[in-house]
Amino acid sequence: MVYRLSTIDPVIFMKIKLTKGELKRQRDALAQFEHYLPTLQLKKQQLQMEILQQYSIIETKKKIEAVKRGAIIAWAQLLAEPQVRIKPWITPQSIAVNNFNIAGVDIPVFQRAEFAPAEYDLFSTPLWVDSAIVGLRDLVSLLEEIKVLEEGMEILKAELRITTQRVNLFEKIKIPEAQEAIRRIKVCLGDQMTNAVGRSKIAKRKINQAMAEEVFV
Repeated sequence: MVYRLSTIDPVIFMKIKLTKGELKRQRDALAQFEHYLPTLQLKKQQLQMEILQQYSIIETKKKIEAVKRGAIIAWAQLLAEPQVRIKPWITPQSIAVNNFNIAGVDIPVFQRAEFAPAEYDLFSTPLWVDSAIVGLRDLVSLLEEIKVLEEGMEILKAELRITTQRVNLFEKIKIPEAQEAIRRIKVCLGDQMTNAVGRSKIAKRKINQAMAEEVFV
């Protein structure tokens, strides 16, 4: 959305008192907006950079996932053997994550997927099961990591939307409103001062005229 000075609601200025006190209040507000705007702009840049970085990481992880899936396909048909039941050993019991703060936003960071111990009879179980469990756990862990990365990406995108809205609010609405209010108040106070000076001159002239008339009476 593009904001222009013409979008400023004239009703706002009808409520502004054209006084020196209001002028100070508007100047203070403008100073505050201009103070916080660079911080918001910096946060916006940081979030944009982090989103690009997270996107690159996710793409890399997905390429690794494709390679791992390709390696598993070679022996995946063996999983159909009736004596093989490895699903409980490749299903995560829990996912360990930490929080990492980026530009004031906490996002989850994948640590590891935790699995139940694989306990089975070494004599009755095919030899390839050990490799299958390791390979599938590795793939499942990677999928969980990608899921956490994508969750973090959504958090960053949501924060970027909010920050962008605030930047636009300050840049396109609040600062122009304060600047326009200050201009109008200064014009009004200037007119009042000019009128006061004019009235003072008229009053002084009348007084001088009255005094002159008294002298010649």
